[in-house]
Amino acid sequence: MNIIIVGCGKVGFSLAEQLVQEEHDVTVVDSNEEALRRAGDQLDIMTVRGNGVSAACLREAGAGDADLLVAATSADEVNMVCCLTAKDLGTKHTIARIRNQEYTSSVGELRRNLKIDMAINPENTTAVEISRLLRFPSAANIETFCRGKVELMGFRLQEGDFLVGSPLYSLPDKVKKLALLFCAVDRGGEVSIPNGSFVPKAGDKLYMVGRPDSLDQFFRLLGRYAPKVRQVFLVGGGKVSVYLANILDHMGIRLKIIERSEERCRLLSERFPQVTVICGDGTDSELLESENLTASDAFVALTDRDEDNLIISLYAMQQGIKKVITKCNRQNYAGIVRSLGLDSVISPKFVTASNIVHVVRGLQNSQGSVMNSLHRIAGGGAEAMEFTVGPGTRNLGVPLKDLELRPGVLLAVIVRKNEIIIPQGSSSLQAEDRVIIIARGGGVLDLNDIYSSESVGGGAGK
Repeated sequence: MNIIIVGCGKVGFSLAEQLVQEEHDVTVVDSNEEALRRAGDQLDIMTVRGNGVSAACLREAGAGDADLLVAATSADEVNMVCCLTAKDLGTKHTIARIRNQEYTSSVGELRRNLKIDMAINPENTTAVEISRLLRFPSAANIETFCRGKVELMGFRLQEGDFLVGSPLYSLPDKVKKLALLFCAVDRGGEVSIPNGSFVPKAGDKLYMVGRPDSLDQFFRLLGRYAPKVRQVFLVGGGKVSVYLANILDHMGIRLKIIERSEERCRLLSERFPQVTVICGDGTDSELLESENLTASDAFVALTDRDEDNLIISLYAMQQGIKKVITKCNRQNYAGIVRSLGLDSVISPKFVTASNIVHVVRGLQNSQGSVMNSLHRIAGGGAEAMEFTVGPGTRNLGVPLKDLELRPGVLLAVIVRKNEIIIPQGSSSLQAEDRVIIIARGGGVLDLNDIYSSESVGGGAGK
């Protein structure tokens, strides 16, 4: 696909990087020459220097016959006008990054009037991700499918866990009876799809997918079940914090925020009178101690500096806080973060780019199986996707034991009406099923892509 990205900041660059990996033709537009040079050198893509609102600039970038334009500058107004201009020039689809709450409350009307096909809000999406982790503190990562009927969770194995040192096929019967499946493992940065003979080790990050109540029961059996979070300590009062404060208020969770800027503190206090707001340096351990950090059930670091977030998160871990969530946009810190034991790391640019890649795949595959959702897991080493089985899906009714899936692909869950099915050899796909696929390294655009070339061929039902 021909894709134009206006704005080469954190989100724009990350998105361009992912789209290039999927072999799309990407052109980046920005007025910053240094940002364009970095994108051109590192990603080997076309760049156009100029204002994304300018019709001449967009025309030079190829908006006349582009399949998609993503407006991801730091200014909402520029993004909206950019989408309108691109549509008038002939761009088929547009996506606008809109962050201001005043705009997001009327986003439906804006989309109609300004010809925006999709609006994304990285800060709100990040806040929702954090709220999920606070709802289930035992997990390091949580993704949802089928409107909450199925969840995927990641957690770090510790010495003494009953899974360590024994193959998965020898799990206790009380675990085997649960509606869940171990679907991926990250061992020192190497991601694999485990089979029954896989032997977990302490330090592995395991991912499992299944019914929420079964996952809940598993953590209880593991002895890792954490009580409900009632009080959160948050450092940083930016846009993500505003959205998160609103969500936590509805969840009945008490919140304390430390923020350096007096202006932001005043805004937060006025908007959320029930929240305790302290004006100060959140990296000051004496301040954290004086504000009774250890009385909180969870700690969230949301400053603008990744380095500060990592340092204060480590301090919170040392103080015995059970749940620590860290915002970090730099992917090159991933190995350091992992080695330090910080598992719940949120990257707004990564989440946003993944959401847009999901849309791109849907546009690519408009005639095939419907991809309902896409989540990157294990640091991007694997993907978890939800598809709806369509009339063009191959091998309907064929038992899975008679099929051969591509290496690194796992058919993890089948949702048939309200029934959650953990597939066995006798299971088969039926029309209208919703299917959750785990694929190491990606490359699955359509449900038919999961089969190896030697598998049963033909059209639907053959």
